[in-house]
Amino acid sequence: MDITEYIELVFTDYTLRTITLGTAILGAVTGMLGSFAVLRKQSLLGDAISHAALPGIAIAFLITGAKDSNTLLLGALVSGLVGTFWIRGIITKTHLKSDTALGLILSLFFGFGMLLLTFIQKQPNANQAGLDKYLFGQAATLVESDVWMMAIVTGLCLIVMLTFWKEFKILLFDADYTKTLGFNTKIIDILITTFIVLAIVLGLQTVGVVLMSAMLLAPAAAARQWTNSLSVMVFLAAIFGAFSGVFGTAISASQNNLSTGPVIVLVAAVFVVFSFIFSPSRGLLFKQIRFIKNRRDLELHKTLAFMHHIAETHEDISHPHAIKLLNNFQGYTKNTLRKLVEKDYVQLQGNMWSLTKVGFETAANLYTKQITEDE
Repeated sequence: MDITEYIELVFTDYTLRTITLGTAILGAVTGMLGSFAVLRKQSLLGDAISHAALPGIAIAFLITGAKDSNTLLLGALVSGLVGTFWIRGIITKTHLKSDTALGLILSLFFGFGMLLLTFIQKQPNANQAGLDKYLFGQAATLVESDVWMMAIVTGLCLIVMLTFWKEFKILLFDADYTKTLGFNTKIIDILITTFIVLAIVLGLQTVGVVLMSAMLLAPAAAARQWTNSLSVMVFLAAIFGAFSGVFGTAISASQNNLSTGPVIVLVAAVFVVFSFIFSPSRGLLFKQIRFIKNRRDLELHKTLAFMHHIAETHEDISHPHAIKLLNNFQGYTKNTLRKLVEKDYVQLQGNMWSLTKVGFETAANLYTKQITEDE
């Protein structure tokens, strides 16, 4: 299936259109909310909440005996919120740090959820089949009502985010200052966390418990590499998340036996790797380029300063000196000398060099600057 056929199918095939819209919306909302989790250094929060939602799904099925997705996701929401408030309680009431509390709740709830799923699978009721899809996700089960639910939650998230943008921003970067301004930081924190839980619960059907944290963190981690602005980061994370959903669905639909959820996560990981390498400010490639450039500039400045020291021993700065004087200098290379000539700092005649007036003044400024920094 080529790209043209896929685009035609998106508009004509109900299932593919539903899955594409659902994954795009899910990627956008998790990307936006994941930005707050990343900046608050709560990267494990998504993993803990998604795993904490599993027993809620099992308990909802045991109570109702039905596999209605809305009922199961409501149970996941309640369980996820309970797990979240347990994490907050452990952090505030004990001396344990947040990573310990997150790991503890994650393993406890997930173990309990797996126990309940095992119990359910051994029941004679055939209706329990298919609950395991919430472990790894099954995007093909999305229906139009699920997409509308995702769209509504995304809309609510946008409204709340725009309404409380200033409060969210202040809380992210200086919680103590937020308190001094009179804001209730606890309520703001609960509001952010609740929407993160909502987004995670919505994604369980598509991506699953195991991979949901990647959907929350990967777009935000990629966006963080490109900007220092919160608003730009949230926007980029939403874009990266949406494109991850669309591209992942396209790749999954074009190939046989490829699960949509894992492919979406892999596409999001590609965005992360690309951002880590190619972002102008933090990318590894540009960091290496800047490092090489700075090292070359340092060699250039060291050589020029050494030449300045030699030239100072003569009344005439243009007095010629033999190149062999530089041979024992650690920073000297022929390439460095050539660059100095190109910059018109040095004049070269055969095996003799001499500083130009511009080169002498530049070296003198470097020397003065170095003394000032040392002082």
